[in-house]
Amino acid sequence: MVSLFRQLVWDGTVPIAIKLAPTSLPTSSDRLLDTYYIQAPRISYLPLLIPEIRKNMCDLVMDENAAAAVREEDWWFETENGGVMKWHWPIGLLYDAHMVTAFAAESYFPTSSSTLAAPMTLLLHLTNPPTDKLLMTPSLDTLKSSFMSQSKEADFLRWGSTRRMTSLRKAEQDGLWDGIREHNFDNFWKVASKTFPHPNPSSPSLGSTPPTPNPDGSGAGTTNDAYAVRSVPIRLFLPDSPALQDLYPPLMDNGVHATLGDLLSSHLPLLFPGGKSSQNINLHGAYIVVQGIEPPLDAEIGWLGASLAGADGWVNVCIGLRT
Repeated sequence: MVSLFRQLVWDGTVPIAIKLAPTSLPTSSDRLLDTYYIQAPRISYLPLLIPEIRKNMCDLVMDENAAAAVREEDWWFETENGGVMKWHWPIGLLYDAHMVTAFAAESYFPTSSSTLAAPMTLLLHLTNPPTDKLLMTPSLDTLKSSFMSQSKEADFLRWGSTRRMTSLRKAEQDGLWDGIREHNFDNFWKVASKTFPHPNPSSPSLGSTPPTPNPDGSGAGTTNDAYAVRSVPIRLFLPDSPALQDLYPPLMDNGVHATLGDLLSSHLPLLFPGGKSSQNINLHGAYIVVQGIEPPLDAEIGWLGASLAGADGWVNVCIGLRT
């Protein structure tokens, strides 16, 4: 079953409308072709879309000399309201975070996150990147380095050390990134399965002793399931706010599986005072989006970490408001 959900996450896509910034185009450009639409993989990154955008848009809009003079390292994207897109965020996270923010800004709140199917419109600039707002250049080497860093951080939170990542051979570490770059599910998970946990089909009873990693943080000698991890790599994203990150153990002190509702009511009690109660969610106007869907509040965070995490190992929870 876990492979099914991982396959669904991998196959997930979002619609993006790319518009060229008028100030980036030479006067000789063909301005009739002003928008290019892409159905982009959620687990991918904006820099990986650049070759397709250049081939199917920029090279057609500009004359040969102007197109040859364009430097891809100067490219950058922003939303229609001026928000600069982060290169190092997965496209699915960019989409979910943008849409819940856009709905809040426009006072338009969908009755369900399943209605978030409109294209995310991005304005592409070909020059003058805002280096004060971009933490990295769009080069593939820099992007790969950022991905590996995020993966190691997730690995440390899960197991208490980065040993599972650092013990991978260089060919295997390269294979992780190549799997994303080539969008090859089998090649990616052939390596990622060595670092990601597997869901545990059994549920610990009330008061049972939860499995724990070894004192050295290696996790060796324990089961490799989602409830043996030290913490689930989860980030909470609220509109126009820094991400919230903490240690989120998959089991509570009494040995019961921790749920998404437990986590939210603990860390955001004003928005989610009732934990698992969907009635309180509706009363307070808050909803959550993970990988483009609205999961139930009784979803176990251990299962989410094993099944709905991104390729970098993180479960990104976007929080929106509706009236």
